[in-house]
Amino acid sequence: MKKTRELPVQDRLLKIGELAEQVGVAIGTVRYYETLGLIEPAHRAESGYRYYDAEAVRRLKFIRKAQTLQFTLAEIQQVLGLRHQGGSACPLVQDLLEQKIAHLEEQIFQMQNLKNSLEAYRTQWVDKPFDDPRNQQLCSLIEAVPCKNTLTYREHLNDADG
Repeated sequence: MKKTRELPVQDRLLKIGELAEQVGVAIGTVRYYETLGLIEPAHRAESGYRYYDAEAVRRLKFIRKAQTLQFTLAEIQQVLGLRHQGGSACPLVQDLLEQKIAHLEEQIFQMQNLKNSLEAYRTQWVDKPFDDPRNQQLCSLIEAVPCKNTLTYREHLNDADG
């Protein structure tokens, strides 16, 4: 009886379920990434089974790492596309990272302003009597709040500079 030689792990083709399990994603995720062109099978059998190689494992791991940095699938497509064309993706990654940091700074600024406003209302409202249920106000606390536009982080920076 002849033994078949096992291929080294890096040379062995994986079925979609094996690939998904090895990287820690759902099979549907692998299929979805394939429809987006983020990964592709190394081989498709006549039966329709997809077989993936070490490059697919590497790409899936890369995608997961990029997602931990909050890169979107569209951004990951840009990065992988640039590499596929032979370019360096690092300048693009650095630019995207700068954009993410700026966006986070804006969100933090907005959240801090909201927190400050809520704390101010809490202080103002602490001794205010509750509405009489017979009057027509829904809640005088909220109805007394002015509608105002919020300052953006960039406007805040411009005000600080000016």
